[in-house]
Amino acid sequence: MPKEKLVTIKEADITNNCPECFSQDMKITFFQKHTYGRLIHRTTNEVTHQIKCKKCSSIIYPVSWTDDIEKIFDYYQKMATPHKASIRFTSLFYVLLLVLVLLVGAGMYLFMEGSITF
Repeated sequence: MPKEKLVTIKEADITNNCPECFSQDMKITFFQKHTYGRLIHRTTNEVTHQIKCKKCSSIIYPVSWTDDIEKIFDYYQKMATPHKASIRFTSLFYVLLLVLVLLVGAGMYLFMEGSITF
């Protein structure tokens, strides 16, 4: 089962009022989803966000956003550029591929020499 991890791509302090405690000390963070498996490491296009108040430690959900928070969110969302979606193979993949190629090559060699008949 592949493991999923959210990697931070943009983080900024914002000075809008928190809807819960009215503090002006909040943080906005944008994450990109990465999946790690035994054979591949995949970077997806999926980007999520979180706004958290530093004073009361509450997460500010979009339902309780003010117009100012929405404007700041739109601004930082444009600045948060995610990494390109990609697939990278692990060293285990390359080792298994090499073993498979060697087995097929050895099988073809033995077949051509006449040691193996079907």
